Amino acid sequence: MPLDGSIDEIDVLRGSEYALLSVLLGAAPSHDLLTQMTGLRGDATPLGLAHIALADAARAAQQTAVEREYFNLFIGLARGELLPYGSWYQTGFLHERPLARVREDLAALGIERDGPGKEPEDHIAILCEVMAGMAQGRFEADLDAQARFFERHIEPWAARFFADLEVCAAATFYKSVGRLGRTFIELEAEAFKLPR
Repeated sequence: MPLDGSIDEIDVLRGSEYALLSVLLGAAPSHDLLTQMTGLRGDATPLGLAHIALADAARAAQQTAVEREYFNLFIGLARGELLPYGSWYQTGFLHERPLARVREDLAALGIERDGPGKEPEDHIAILCEVMAGMAQGRFEADLDAQARFFERHIEPWAARFFADLEVCAAATFYKSVGRLGRTFIELEAEAFKLPR
């Protein structure tokens, strides 16, 4: 964030991408959100094409079908098709060292949970929410702190999770969410490698 407290337009856009992913992965989208997403625009870039695909998927979606899809993908009767947790993707187990590291880094950044949460902090929706807050200036973190958080807690596994979501047989609407997430995380990884 610049010294004058203003937020760069690119950071606002980055934050918006993270916020959208957080909302879509934290719960099934409401009818209103699906309607809003039909207005997404894009261009010929990979991210622009992912936006167009998400808008098309929202246009074709029925809310009850998307709710059922979300349940099957991420909750399930015993467990969902995909487990959206850093610990699972990095160790094969839930509540492992990656979760402890996320909690340590959130405490060091002064970021606390807003009320009791049922999901652990290494859930992809929570990590995206944290990145959105940092990018948009709701959490005090310069670009170096954002890069460290991303490189430590998102880059090691999130692109694989989104790629799995993109090809998951149980996904219809969420295939486009997987495409958007994978594309955006790959762009973020490249951007954070550039000299700052």
